[in-house]
Amino acid sequence: MSRFWQHFISNGFGTPPEPQPPAPPPDDDEALDAFSRVVVRVADALRPAVVHIRTGRGRAEGSGSGFLFTPDGFLLTNHHVVQGHERVRVRLQTGGELTGRVVGTDPWSDIAVVQAESSGLPFARLGDSAKLRVGQLVVAIGSPLGFESTVTAGVISAVSRTLRSITGHLVDNVIQTDAALNPGNSGGPLVDSPGLVIGINTAIIRPAQGICFAIPINMARDILPQLMKHGRVVRGYLGLHVRNVPLPPARARQFDLEQTSAVEVVGIEEGGPADQAGILEEDLIVSLAESPVASVDDLHRLLTQLPVDVPASVVLLRGERCLERMVLPTEFPNPS
Repeated sequence: MSRFWQHFISNGFGTPPEPQPPAPPPDDDEALDAFSRVVVRVADALRPAVVHIRTGRGRAEGSGSGFLFTPDGFLLTNHHVVQGHERVRVRLQTGGELTGRVVGTDPWSDIAVVQAESSGLPFARLGDSAKLRVGQLVVAIGSPLGFESTVTAGVISAVSRTLRSITGHLVDNVIQTDAALNPGNSGGPLVDSPGLVIGINTAIIRPAQGICFAIPINMARDILPQLMKHGRVVRGYLGLHVRNVPLPPARARQFDLEQTSAVEVVGIEEGGPADQAGILEEDLIVSLAESPVASVDDLHRLLTQLPVDVPASVVLLRGERCLERMVLPTEFPNPS
């Protein structure tokens, strides 16, 4: 059918429409979808603050990632990246290399602080890992297998995981993500869509795909003062493993609790302080030393603040009962 009759059927008699010029090609911003724009923006903002860390020389050389969180060279990385070293080499995105001093390490959380010998450096801002939601977009930046400033993206797959770290210690409240990580990503930042660091990439499971883990940034916030002041963390040890759980409203009302969540005991170390205090698996801890415990972060923070070898009260829910126990936190055992 001719173009004239096509126009007539649609519009009646009249002048056929003139052919329209082709639309101009989209500019660079229009060519990117919303997902891409977020990742590009986060990568542009954060890559200058991400560093490549190298330790040792020759066959003994190791490497990992880290990120600056102050302009005067302080950076966060994993303990296992700098383990056994007092000095490291810090390579910036610009290609410059600085000498770094290991300020403090904590094998139990697999977190370390290093200071690069420089000032006026780009740095990342820290977010709030307590606000993470499963399914939200995250971006990982690091140096996998030595390929510096590599960017990958994914989502939060789960929160409140318990992970046995590379150092052999169990770490609670770990973030699970499907953002692709490889050896060398360790110590790099896991970043949310506003560009705030919400985790420190730490581990993968081989040969699984899309199962990667990060230490929540709130854990680093809690121990940073001790790492920077003392070089290590003195924290109370209860000998239990926990996870975040919602607190049923009916039970909160029953026991006059204002909080909406608690921590559930999922494992007890035999002979440890919690075991000796009569705490059991599936107990819900709602208070320690008369301070509310609504999350694993709350529990960790209190254990870094409370004195060791001093009895503290623990309030817990067991079935339909609210119980109080006295527990004697001891100092975390020295790592083997």
